[in-house]
Amino acid sequence: MISKRKTYILLFALLWANFTMAQEKTILNSLDQKAEFYGTISKQIWSNPELGYLETESSELLQKTLKDAGFSVKTGVADIPTAFVAEFGSGAPVVGIMAEFDALPGVSQKAVPFREPVVEGGAGHACGHHLFGTASVAAGIAVKDWMQQNKITGTIRVYGTPAEEGGGGKVYMARAGLMEDVDAMLHWHPGSKNDASASSSLANISTKFRFYGEASHAAAAPDRGKSALDGVEAMNFMVNLLREHVPQETRMHYVITRGGEAPNVVPAFAESYHYVRHPDARVVKEIFAKMVAAAEGAAQGTQTKMEYEVINGVYNLLPNETLSRIMHKNLQMVGGLKYSPEETKFAQDIIKTFPSGVNTSPEDAQKIAPFEVNEKGSGGSTDVGDVSWLVPTAGLNVATWVPGTSAHTWQAVAAGGTSIGQKGMMIAAKTLALTASDIFKNPKVTAEAQAELKRRQGEGFKYDALVGDRTAPLDYRK
Repeated sequence: MISKRKTYILLFALLWANFTMAQEKTILNSLDQKAEFYGTISKQIWSNPELGYLETESSELLQKTLKDAGFSVKTGVADIPTAFVAEFGSGAPVVGIMAEFDALPGVSQKAVPFREPVVEGGAGHACGHHLFGTASVAAGIAVKDWMQQNKITGTIRVYGTPAEEGGGGKVYMARAGLMEDVDAMLHWHPGSKNDASASSSLANISTKFRFYGEASHAAAAPDRGKSALDGVEAMNFMVNLLREHVPQETRMHYVITRGGEAPNVVPAFAESYHYVRHPDARVVKEIFAKMVAAAEGAAQGTQTKMEYEVINGVYNLLPNETLSRIMHKNLQMVGGLKYSPEETKFAQDIIKTFPSGVNTSPEDAQKIAPFEVNEKGSGGSTDVGDVSWLVPTAGLNVATWVPGTSAHTWQAVAAGGTSIGQKGMMIAAKTLALTASDIFKNPKVTAEAQAELKRRQGEGFKYDALVGDRTAPLDYRK
């Protein structure tokens, strides 16, 4: 026979489960009811793509949405005009949700399954940050409403973080101490699959190397000239030779942003823009020092002068399994995307534009990837990395793009401007909101997540931003 004590325990567990399910349904229903409202906001941002640190209208729209919902908003934080912190509640725990909203240059695209720019050479949301920012705001408001209805103590914050694409907005916000009291930080990112694994990324230092020479007539008096372009090319040649002598996980890539004005004028100024990445920020620093040495040697060999500016520097993501498992559980509960017949046709047409060998189907958008812990980063870099070394952080990817789509492509822009992107955005908002509510309901979570952070940081860790003491490069996209 079951004892009375066990009966009471089972009854309490059942009541608690029903109570929890009711709260979850409240959060999900509130987001479903506002799906069209948030879809309109995301489309406004998509239709007006603004580059890093220039996202004035996008930032103002998200701030207004939060203010109208009852958040207090501080704008221009960390000396960045488009950065903001929106807050509701008081005391611990403090749960943060990060929102991005910057676009990329050169990838303008209409919401159609074939290449057709809105403006030739214009900007576009090829990384889906119009969805990112809107979903994070939606999640923050849903959590705030839930806290009010259930008299939950604590603080919910939404961090408006500009210029993720190479500008490192979060680095300057973290360095300014805006996240020091946060107990758990949540984020997400548009993608081509649904995945809430605890994963890392690549640390990155990006730098502009500028060479200064002396102009001269390239045919009549070449002996009087000192070619700044020779300096750039000599540096790039040595950097390419360096590829053989760095760890195999390293990624180095560059573009020549200025190479001269005319072939018959010896270039007096030239510039190249370099990235160096690796799963470990310490290794990135070491390789970057070799890159600088190559630039110095190139300047000496071409009798030019060289200076460099670190534009951005970000840490690798530090996984937090404690928070990520909660995120994964909620993603499974919410589920993936189910396409309508029209969306399926759009996806099939997009898939036809992929290179041969990309094996995918529209149905893959419904799948949830199995949970994994990936300690070693690969792929891209993100300024979320710096935050994750200071605050327990968890994120997820959602299939806002057609499965198989690569980031930073016209296909990503196209899907992001359709109902496919908006459906994925709401899946992200629901998962973030449910995860935040779980953290508020269980005080043990933040303690466990903090203990894991300390363990992964290692003894004696001290945060030192890879950008040094420079101010945010507010003009890097101008």
